[in-house]
Amino acid sequence: MIEPRTFRFQLNDDAAPEPERYEFREPPLHLFEVDRRGFFKLFGAGLAVFAMTPAEVLGQNTNQNYGESGGRTQRGGDNMPQQISAWLHVQEDGSVSVYTGKAEMGQNIRTSLTQQVAEELRVRAERISLVMADTDLTPYDMGTFGSRTTPQMGTQLRQIAAGARQVLLQRAAQVWAGGGTSGASQLPQSLGHGGDGDTPDTSRLSAANGAITNTATGQTLTYQELVRGQHLFETVVTEPPVTPPAEWKTAGQPAPKVDGAAFVTGAHRYASDIERPGMAYGKIVRPSAFNSKLESADVTAAQQLPGVTVVHDGDFIGVVAPTSHAAQSAAARVHTNWSAPKQIAEPELYDYLRKTAKSAGAAAEGRRSANQAGDPSQAFSSAAKKIERTYTVAYIQHAPLEPRAAVAEWATDGRLTVWTGTQRPFAVKDELARAFHLDPSQVRVIVPDTGSAYGGKHTGECAVEAARLAKAASKPVKLIWTREEEFTWAYFRPAGVIDIRAAASNDGRLVSWEHDNYNSGPSAIEVFYDVPNKRVQFHETDYPLRQGSYRGLAATANHFARESAMDELAHELVMDPLEFRLKNIEKSAEGRPNGADPERLRAVFQAAAEKFNWHKPPAADTFGYGIAGGFEKGGYVACAVEVQVVKPQGEVRLRRVVEAWDCGAVVNPDGLRNQIAGAVVQGIGGALFEAIHFENGRILNPHFAEYRVPRFTDAPP
Repeated sequence: MIEPRTFRFQLNDDAAPEPERYEFREPPLHLFEVDRRGFFKLFGAGLAVFAMTPAEVLGQNTNQNYGESGGRTQRGGDNMPQQISAWLHVQEDGSVSVYTGKAEMGQNIRTSLTQQVAEELRVRAERISLVMADTDLTPYDMGTFGSRTTPQMGTQLRQIAAGARQVLLQRAAQVWAGGGTSGASQLPQSLGHGGDGDTPDTSRLSAANGAITNTATGQTLTYQELVRGQHLFETVVTEPPVTPPAEWKTAGQPAPKVDGAAFVTGAHRYASDIERPGMAYGKIVRPSAFNSKLESADVTAAQQLPGVTVVHDGDFIGVVAPTSHAAQSAAARVHTNWSAPKQIAEPELYDYLRKTAKSAGAAAEGRRSANQAGDPSQAFSSAAKKIERTYTVAYIQHAPLEPRAAVAEWATDGRLTVWTGTQRPFAVKDELARAFHLDPSQVRVIVPDTGSAYGGKHTGECAVEAARLAKAASKPVKLIWTREEEFTWAYFRPAGVIDIRAAASNDGRLVSWEHDNYNSGPSAIEVFYDVPNKRVQFHETDYPLRQGSYRGLAATANHFARESAMDELAHELVMDPLEFRLKNIEKSAEGRPNGADPERLRAVFQAAAEKFNWHKPPAADTFGYGIAGGFEKGGYVACAVEVQVVKPQGEVRLRRVVEAWDCGAVVNPDGLRNQIAGAVVQGIGGALFEAIHFENGRILNPHFAEYRVPRFTDAPP
């Protein structure tokens, strides 16, 4: 076995987005040490590349674990690892396996990550396969959330692949320096560790199409020739050179979706498609309302059905049956009596959020998101034009096409494996370990590609439920939530109240801005317009419904309120809304409110307005034009719309949408276009008609029949 040679690697985290409180942030449970012999025993010979980075960069704790009570305990790393923390493996046949804890949930991230590895390793994309979100096989990852996969995981895999390319270049140089021509038999048994003298000269070598070429002699060695029969470990700990975007050949180009034909034909397997030998089906008996306590249960009728197992554990009641229909029938025969406290109704929501707001001094999140400059109250009082407005956002459902699903299987040695659709497999692994008092090494979570999440699948309720049923039934159990369960017991996009007081001088310059957000979150709360006197504050509150991450987080609420207030202030000034915005985006790069680059922000507004023909008068049957924009997590966006009001119903329709977007270098233009179009369509729902209705702990519209989402007829050009 060849000893590792160290290359330098560092994840560039300068622009890391700060996760907000609804991202369910948790520290990692553990980071397994890598057993090299175990790796090659499992995956075969070749070149394995690992990352060793500072714990604070990867967000990992190297030696911490959680005990059964959930408290931290210390545990060494001397056991055989259940997690293979390799990032990249060049196999003996020249194919490449890449390991990442990220999950594929419809955003086509598998394709763009493949492109980035292919670019740096100089191989065809079809030679690369991604192993994703498997807690036994992939490195620890906090989860697929916060818009981090492309800027952070993509960067990390690019650097890992670039390090692997450097290793292969040096291996080839050593072969030719030793007089070899090709084949693994010519490879020396050490890479050397001394100094510059031990490093082969690779200046005349180039990598392309899975091979190394000596430009001086014309000799070529393929990757498979370089790794065949070898057990090569390389540890990348700082930064190897990566290809600048201007030189990309594979990345930066439109690429068809990996396994696209399988998606179209229905052959692709999602979490709800998983089958295991001897598998049964589960169903949960749900409470009558939120915060309910089980007073009594009669399971006699259900237990009399053939092949049915009933599980009653505290307030948890579920059934296992040979078919999904039998499970549903058995659950319906369980007679329960629940008690629930009186809870608020939807009309009381916004007053409730205000009344239960916590003071900034008592809430860490409130302190973190507070920002003040100048004297906004004094500037507001003396300003020529001013507005005071309140904006509200409702609870809305994630409404994924695939509801929560899990298949749980217990081995005879007590080890638990769960296949489930989640954005955070390692966090779900922790949930399972704590729920069943297991050591984390006894739990494996595998995430098949998942039918969308939108921030709604951070947690592992369905996985825990399936595992509890499987344990009782002593066989694998599949549990798929119904649409009603998804719309009731999954968490919602947080509702919120936003108060804005803003003022401007007669010439259209902002002089004061005050922004108070109650409950919906602090993401993108900072004003990015140039204003000398400002105060922004996020207020935590009590809240009546379970709530959590939603696509864009609170940026959707804060941008909606801010841009609406800008329109209303422009109206007070009798000023064109676009002109008003551009006037208050400082041209100079000095200051950069909220980290935004003023020139890039102006550019997206101007590009959207130009393509939209903003200054052309609207058609006679058009209600009006609108324009808005913003900045968040390194992305700049501006959107112009043409709106029609259909009489006599007064229905609002979008006739036309133009959106300009700047996120820097684009890995897959087709993928980005899909993301933008999807965001526009999803935004239509939140803007026009999506809302959860509730009363006294019950959801009143838990089906698509009552919960309106965008339809094909709602989608504008």
